[in-house]
Amino acid sequence: MKITERLGLAVWVKDLKAARSLGRLGNIHYISKRLKYVYLYIDGSKADQTIERIKRMPFVTRVERSLRRELAMEIASKPLGLHRRA
Repeated sequence: MKITERLGLAVWVKDLKAARSLGRLGNIHYISKRLKYVYLYIDGSKADQTIERIKRMPFVTRVERSLRRELAMEIASKPLGLHRRA
């Protein structure tokens, strides 16, 4: 079984009822009623086409990619001196 690369998107919407239709383009992870945004995961290989398709929807105001790929995931190699070694 091969795990496909996925990309997280934050999609700001005008109407939350219509936002449920984003589920056919990816996996909806979270819907914020107060801030009116949807966080969903899409297939990484088709990301550009899917983002353009989402932007064209009439109820969408803004689309942002997740910045998780750009974050450094390594822990600092230099000890911080907070704990003593035994």
